[in-house]
Amino acid sequence: MLSIQFVTGRIVFTFIFSLLVFICSAQTVKEKLRTAFQKFEIDSQMRHAINSLYVINAKTGEVVFDKNSQIGLAPASTQKIITATASFELLGRDYRYKTILGLTADNKLYIIPSGDPTLGSWRWDITGEQKTMQRFISAIKKSGIKFYKAILVATDKWNSESTPDGWIWQDIGNYYGAGASGINWRENQYDIILKSGKTIGSPVEVTGTKPDLYGFHFRSDLKAAVKGTGDNAYIYLPVSSWQARIRGTIPVEQNNFIISGALPSPEHQFIMTLIDSLGKIKIMEEFPHEGGPNVIRTEEKIKFTELLSETSPPLDSIIYWFLKRSINLYGEALVKTIAYEKKGFGETDTGINIVKDFWKQKGLDPEELNIKDGSGLSPQNRVTTHAQVEILKYAKQQTWFPYFFDALPEFNNMKMKSGSISDVKGFCGYQTSGDGTEYIFSFLVNNYIGSPSGLVNKMYKVLDVLK
Repeated sequence: MLSIQFVTGRIVFTFIFSLLVFICSAQTVKEKLRTAFQKFEIDSQMRHAINSLYVINAKTGEVVFDKNSQIGLAPASTQKIITATASFELLGRDYRYKTILGLTADNKLYIIPSGDPTLGSWRWDITGEQKTMQRFISAIKKSGIKFYKAILVATDKWNSESTPDGWIWQDIGNYYGAGASGINWRENQYDIILKSGKTIGSPVEVTGTKPDLYGFHFRSDLKAAVKGTGDNAYIYLPVSSWQARIRGTIPVEQNNFIISGALPSPEHQFIMTLIDSLGKIKIMEEFPHEGGPNVIRTEEKIKFTELLSETSPPLDSIIYWFLKRSINLYGEALVKTIAYEKKGFGETDTGINIVKDFWKQKGLDPEELNIKDGSGLSPQNRVTTHAQVEILKYAKQQTWFPYFFDALPEFNNMKMKSGSISDVKGFCGYQTSGDGTEYIFSFLVNNYIGSPSGLVNKMYKVLDVLK
């Protein structure tokens, strides 16, 4: 009997001791975060900034640290976690886009877009430009036609405006400012090849593009700058113009300097690539027009024979690249796709409202998600760190979470999505500490001063407390 009491007492003592260790450990993390954040806030880079950090225990939901968690801040690309998680829930992990190629009875090629952002993408072997185009050509060749009268493009399901409200002019001509259309092609990107002179201030010449662009031209206002200054070139797309202007600088003595831009019309680039490819096998327009190929955009329902159903990789694979490489196009395509699947028409505003309503149903105040796009590129977006953490907590409970977690990049040896736009930096994600405690966090900084890399290192020091 005494032995049993002794053993029982030892178990109780051990339990109490373990509990005290846990409590002390938790208190230590809270205190360390408070100290680290206070030091961060008084740094000179924060003189005119507003910062927010929200951390919870992933298992218990206990708030470990909270500073300004209800203040809406520009999230930059950390907003992508909102779009990604909503897409998993509203579209499904196995969702695939299907672009249809058909042939009408009077020999017109008919394309029904799906908003597929992977069409012609180099990130999967099967979606690459050459293989994708070959499948289209093979399907047309197999139909037995020798000529076609026109190319029809269905426009009844997708908004033709590719650029979301709130994007700035300096962004939309460059590769990261590629919006989503019904037809997307090569991730709506191209490369410009530049050549600079030997003297500082001398003009920079455009020597070519990859791929060749159809009917699109450039005016270079670029100047050569000091060696080592890197890419400070920006492409500007005037409204309703087929000539872009390139401003800024690249270093001197560059013969093959490459910058990447956003296609002004992915649909036009895709169709012209298709027409050229058909011409090589002698399948051409029956009655060529002097003003160019006969391409008709139509909202009418048309009878056709299906020649090809071009299918994308599954959604989990798309989201992998969306988060891992922070591809803005994918975010805009996903928001429009949610609108298309739920309301029958793919447009940004409808998709955003559906996303906000989804999170409202999960208990989030929709006013915490004041969002304008799917990627976070707009500086008008305002999101709370509380909302981001709640969304990450929700994701952790879902069957698709392993795919979402795998897609998150690694920074500072932590699984987290980063975000950067002008004077904005953010990180949000998951971290397991050395003692096995799991944390979920969101850390946003707006209107900081000075070097982005210097700021990032200071943010890492705060987040290191969670390790």
